[in-house]
Amino acid sequence: MEHVFANKTVGISELKANPSAVLTAALTEPVAILNRNKPAGYLVSPATWAAIFEKLDDVELASVALARLSDGIEPVKVTLNDL
Repeated sequence: MEHVFANKTVGISELKANPSAVLTAALTEPVAILNRNKPAGYLVSPATWAAIFEKLDDVELASVALARLSDGIEPVKVTLNDL
């Protein structure tokens, strides 16, 4: 059984029948789209997507920073005024 990562779920046929209602529901919390009772996708609000994207960007930047700290090159100390 697959996990559903949303409190609200709708079937594909319900999405086809009333997409506006499903989109409206997704403004307040994620909605899982089910196909034969298995998650086929998720609808999230633009604000939620922006927050997810921002977190992913932070993770990527942290990975780059850690790689640079461990590359063997001596770090250069600067202050905010130097920048």
